[in-house]
Amino acid sequence: MQLSPLTALSPIDGRYHNTTRQLSDYFSEFALIKYRLHVEVEYFIQLADKKFFKLDIKTRNGLRLIVDQFTIEDAEVIKATEKITNHDVKAVEYFLKSKLALLGGDRLKEWIHFGLTSQDINNTAVPLLWKDAIELEYLPAVLNLQQNLFRLATQWKNVPMLARTHGQPASPTRLGKELMVFVERIENQVQLFSYIPFTAKFGGATGNFNAHHIAYPKYNWPKFADEFIENKLGLQRQQYTTQIEHYDVLAAHFDAIKRINSIFTDLSRDIWSYISMDYFKQQTKKGEIGSSAMPHKVNPIDFENGEGNLGIANALWEYLSAKLPVSRLQRDLTDSTVLRNIGVPMAHTILAIKSIEKGLSKLILNEARLKTDLENNWAVVAEAIQTILRRENYPNPYEALKELTRGKHGIDKKTMHDFINGLKVSLRLKAELKKITPYNYTGL
Repeated sequence: MQLSPLTALSPIDGRYHNTTRQLSDYFSEFALIKYRLHVEVEYFIQLADKKFFKLDIKTRNGLRLIVDQFTIEDAEVIKATEKITNHDVKAVEYFLKSKLALLGGDRLKEWIHFGLTSQDINNTAVPLLWKDAIELEYLPAVLNLQQNLFRLATQWKNVPMLARTHGQPASPTRLGKELMVFVERIENQVQLFSYIPFTAKFGGATGNFNAHHIAYPKYNWPKFADEFIENKLGLQRQQYTTQIEHYDVLAAHFDAIKRINSIFTDLSRDIWSYISMDYFKQQTKKGEIGSSAMPHKVNPIDFENGEGNLGIANALWEYLSAKLPVSRLQRDLTDSTVLRNIGVPMAHTILAIKSIEKGLSKLILNEARLKTDLENNWAVVAEAIQTILRRENYPNPYEALKELTRGKHGIDKKTMHDFINGLKVSLRLKAELKKITPYNYTGL
């Protein structure tokens, strides 16, 4: 069958293709080839800039234009060459040499890929595409969701709500504050994420510039590489490597995303629970069906889809961060096939974020239900009463409130006020205690 969203094996390229297709600009085979080509071209130009050979402006611009105007047809030419070479990076090298010849630079073609191993290209191309995906897709998606949460938190900042610890009624809180918990958690993790650099490996077959040094023993190749990686690619060069980068920093990125995903999972489950408690209604859309059997249902599917995709993403992030930093001696090939999959958990992560955003946009606050829950749980003000009685040095206030409320049903306003009326305290203090309600006992 011809490949299409209906025949794709993965739901990322199938069912969810429209939601995640922008990630093809970074994680597809086409994108990887294009980023490799970009690194090869910029390395070639850097050699010219350092006077290893002369390169005219027309040829220089022509090479960069090859990258800028890279097409699917160009990628297919490279893939056809790869079928012969059985080596993906060598196929890119041959493609670039042929293009250089067409630009009149055939005499310079052996400067393409000079002194390099394929991992000097892969371990710069992948960090570069990863950096672009993080800065242009992932972080904007995370921060956009955070801003939506902040907007809802601000909108509902004064809405009192019964809290639940261990699933049981607890000291009341405010809905806006509970959403701010997630706003702050996301902010903290994004800040930690921002401290992690984007690093690359560039140092020859086993990381020692062997080929470069034997050809030009007096040249400062580490300095050349540092300048190339930092100034031309915007990355940081790892100074001591084997044939491949050590992936420790990339693993740190994966772990950071995994932590943020765990926060989103927590958020999804909390909102799901609030919907199940009828604290939120959900906007309906004409023609939509919630259940094939039960016509009344409006299911919280966006938060369920979000949670499911976050679970898949985190399982993959966990594997990637554990596997990639481990390679036998100076290099084995296991990182190559594994590294090609980093777009998969990213796609599931982006899909989850968009699902949660969609779910949040459909929430309708049911304040009547929140008020009913508070009214039915006057026992939660027992903490407030016993604390004020402690302040007044009243004997055994905790024990008295425990006897009144623990495990008891039907505790209402009258129950609490009857208790207060029976206290041997001043009328002033009784009046103070009677002002406490489940609606105003919400703290700061």
